[in-house]
Amino acid sequence: MIRKYVLPILALIGISLGILAAMKSARTLIPTPMVSDAPVSPYRTFVAGAGLVEANSENIAIGTQISGIISKIYVEIGSHVKQGDPLFTIDDRATRALLATQEAAVKVAEAQLALANYSNSISQGLVKKQVTSQADADTARYIVQADSAQLAQAQALAKQTATDLDRLTVRAPVDGQVMQLKIHPGEYAPAGILAQPLILFGNVEPLCVRTDIDENEAWRVVPDAPAVGFLRGNKEIHCPLRFVRFEPYVIPKVSLTGQPTERVDTRVMQVIYSLPPGEHRIRAGQQVDVFIEAPARPGDHSSPQKSP
Repeated sequence: MIRKYVLPILALIGISLGILAAMKSARTLIPTPMVSDAPVSPYRTFVAGAGLVEANSENIAIGTQISGIISKIYVEIGSHVKQGDPLFTIDDRATRALLATQEAAVKVAEAQLALANYSNSISQGLVKKQVTSQADADTARYIVQADSAQLAQAQALAKQTATDLDRLTVRAPVDGQVMQLKIHPGEYAPAGILAQPLILFGNVEPLCVRTDIDENEAWRVVPDAPAVGFLRGNKEIHCPLRFVRFEPYVIPKVSLTGQPTERVDTRVMQVIYSLPPGEHRIRAGQQVDVFIEAPARPGDHSSPQKSP
């Protein structure tokens, strides 16, 4: 009885639930609208590239030559500083104590040298009066030379420690702005090259755009050719760009778009452009779509592009 009626009913219920689940999963998904339409080149013939905004001094990863605990930070995110201004200090108490000890040793060596000079002058006078032997005078002279060397060594050690003390305070290498600050008082600051710099720093007046140009299009780009940059995500924010320089070395492409036709072994030429002075709508680290006016390829009869 159960096999004849109940099992077929359960099977029909299971099939119905499966069909219902399949219908729900197959519903039409509404695509997410684009944040902004893609920009259109204002030039008839052009070369397009992807740009990354950076400081005109390039982004400088600030580190420390001597590792230790950070005792003081003199800047904040966004601070504008001059070359040589202090950024942060590593705990310097032990170094200051060592310097004080070595400076005291310098004073002791100076006193010993003064005494040796006095004794040497007396010995030389006694030799002339034939009161003492020439050997005693030579000994006094050698003591002066030894004390002079000891003083020079003490001064060198104190100077070395003073240099180490100065190195514990990291200073701005150029005029610029603190763009990232990844340290806090009491944290340990390791020396050497770090994946995350302690401070990201650079001169941002004006900002520059590092533009990647496909190696197959590089020959079409010439210095001082008109160029314009559109902020990624908002084509209404755009500005003319001024040519600065070509990077002399063509590098492998690292910014991939994920297109199925894209080659991963492509190399790119990097062109540096500067933003107009006072352009504050575009910030360091943002991406920019760059269009550069360029001669057409042989046989290219492309139609004019609409100006945005």
